[in-house]
Amino acid sequence: MSLSFEGRVVLVTGAGGGLGKEYALAFASRGASVVVNDLGVDTKGGGRSSAAADKVVEEIRAKGGKAVANYDSVEDGEKLIQSALDAFGRIDVVVNNAGILRDRSFARTSDLDWDLIHRVHLRGSFLVTRAAWNHMKKQHFGRIIMTASAAGIYGNFGQANYSAAKLGLLGLANTLAIEGRKYNIHCNTIAPVAGSRLTETVMPPDLVASLKPEYVAPLVLWLCHEQCQENGGLFEAGAGWIGKLRWERTEGRIVRQRNKPMTPEGVRDQWDAICDFENATKPANVQESLHSVVSVLSQVESDGEVGANPAAAAASGATGSGFNPAEAIGQKLPSSSFSFTSNQCILYALGVGMSTKDPDSLRFLYEGHQDFSCLPTFGVIPSQAATMGGGLSSVPGLSIDFTQVLHGEQYLELYKPLPTSGTLTSESTVADILDKGSGAVILLDVNTYNGDELVCYNQFSVFVVGAGRFGGKRSSDKAKAPLPPPKRAPDAVVIESTTGDQAALYRLSGDWNPLHIDPGFAAMGGFRAPILHGLCSFGFAARHVLKRFADNDPAKFRAIKVRFAKPVFPGQSLQTEMWKEGSRIHIQCKVKETGDVALAGGYVDLHGTSEASPESLPQGGGLQSDLVFAEIGRRVRDLGSELVQKVNAVFGWEITKDGGKAAEWTIDLKNGSGSVLRGPPGGKVDVTFTLSDEDFMEVVTGKLQPQKAFFSGKLKVRGNIMLSQKLEVVLKDYAKL
Repeated sequence: MSLSFEGRVVLVTGAGGGLGKEYALAFASRGASVVVNDLGVDTKGGGRSSAAADKVVEEIRAKGGKAVANYDSVEDGEKLIQSALDAFGRIDVVVNNAGILRDRSFARTSDLDWDLIHRVHLRGSFLVTRAAWNHMKKQHFGRIIMTASAAGIYGNFGQANYSAAKLGLLGLANTLAIEGRKYNIHCNTIAPVAGSRLTETVMPPDLVASLKPEYVAPLVLWLCHEQCQENGGLFEAGAGWIGKLRWERTEGRIVRQRNKPMTPEGVRDQWDAICDFENATKPANVQESLHSVVSVLSQVESDGEVGANPAAAAASGATGSGFNPAEAIGQKLPSSSFSFTSNQCILYALGVGMSTKDPDSLRFLYEGHQDFSCLPTFGVIPSQAATMGGGLSSVPGLSIDFTQVLHGEQYLELYKPLPTSGTLTSESTVADILDKGSGAVILLDVNTYNGDELVCYNQFSVFVVGAGRFGGKRSSDKAKAPLPPPKRAPDAVVIESTTGDQAALYRLSGDWNPLHIDPGFAAMGGFRAPILHGLCSFGFAARHVLKRFADNDPAKFRAIKVRFAKPVFPGQSLQTEMWKEGSRIHIQCKVKETGDVALAGGYVDLHGTSEASPESLPQGGGLQSDLVFAEIGRRVRDLGSELVQKVNAVFGWEITKDGGKAAEWTIDLKNGSGSVLRGPPGGKVDVTFTLSDEDFMEVVTGKLQPQKAFFSGKLKVRGNIMLSQKLEVVLKDYAKL
């Protein structure tokens, strides 16, 4: 479907020629009402004429479009926006394109050369955008384009004034993207390479002629369309090529040593490591950028001294903070006990997102339920008590700064369903310590017992920032390794929103770290707000697998492994992607709003699967339709890829019996190699059919025509009813449905 701007009002500055003219024509050709602004000056800002804007307006109107001209300077931003309001009643899109050049070598740049460039490019874009901002906020929609330049990104001889203004526009755009996000105002920056009056001064004529403005305009139109959710991006474009830019930063080095002043010689000695991009990071915001600096400062605030220099630690074979891995490996932590009642089980279930809105959750929320159970991932709660309260600090050789401790990975294995009350005892051992360069990883094995019976096993992977480079090994056969998901579309996807109070609720299960509740403490860690516990997201993901593939039966749960990759903020939505490989469900959990992977390399191992097969069906008292779905499941396993190509849809089935819902089935012939699963759908379903078990069998055996079933009310359909025609491919061995 083509992108339309019908009903949208667009202002393009500097639209009398070149790129601006092309933008204006393109917007108008797709239905937008366009304000064509051009002061009519030469490339250095001299002269003035209305001819350029008028000519573009005439061309738009001649083609049946809607446009008005504006001849004001961008320094009169309010007048430009008022032209849009007077002519069309609103303003939706602002393309800040106007610009001039006054190229001089830096030594010859005058105050006027500097000021004129900044007044037009940076100040002008600011004034025009500010005039439009509140109008966009009130209508809850706005799209803004800032025009930077390769000169601003990389620098260019003779353009110090121009380069500074252009990179300033990028900083302005990045902040507007943050401030405008909640009002659906998106701001992006382009660095176009196209032939124009400005580029002809710095490019050969033949190159200017080949870099046509129409090769840039499509990018601008897409970024300004309501369908585009890009925000805060920086793009280079020219000659039909488009690329997105981002920042990259080296891992860096701490160059201060305990009780010693920081010196230029220390910087010199670490210079190669400081500039080594081998393990580069890609900070995307101020919080991520500040994290490394704040982590160093927090050491100073915690004990009044400066943290250890990793390079010095490597030279001595142990860290300067007294961190001695050789002494610590194999050491046991003091035993810990955890007493709890059903209240703690219920509180934990609420903390990881369970709700009475879902009837299937009641068995985890109501102690009087006939199948009242404890969620399997509650197994981390008694064991984490062993790692808190100074447990690790009691181990010889582990004199570590706990402000530098991060939870890297988690593995949990259950040997039997958890009790819903009692006292559990945990025994913890330092299984291994790994040298990851920028830090050390402590593998902590925790066995939890109910009396003498082993109930569950946890492995905590704890990352200690700044404690690496002690000459240790980088991997261990004792580690429960994360695994990448299959290279195909997920078999199931569940999206669930967390609440703004999710972290405040989860912490009541025993993780009292102020990082998850105190905004000031979170800011010290480089976060814009308190973050969600990683183990809370861990619980959400496990719930999604349990419901989607194990009928919410905790007895089917065996183990789970995840790596904590990115933070989640309370209120964001978790998107759990799942791939079924036998009894192992690979998982990846993303933040839906950003696309960031929060849980990576994860998997859940089940004792049994819920995939349709005759062996898994209830014997006696079951539904007749179960046998049909089992046969469909067998056919999908044999011909899944072929069926996915033919059908490309997800069908949901709700089977009723005695007036109530008796079963749900999902036939997924869109994702991966197809699947047939019993249980509620984990993702989007294209069409859902509801009918009784008896009527279902009447239909598939040909005794009841689907059309008659539909018009008589026996068959109910939700969603894309036309897809029902494709079911013949699936059910042709049984009926013509």
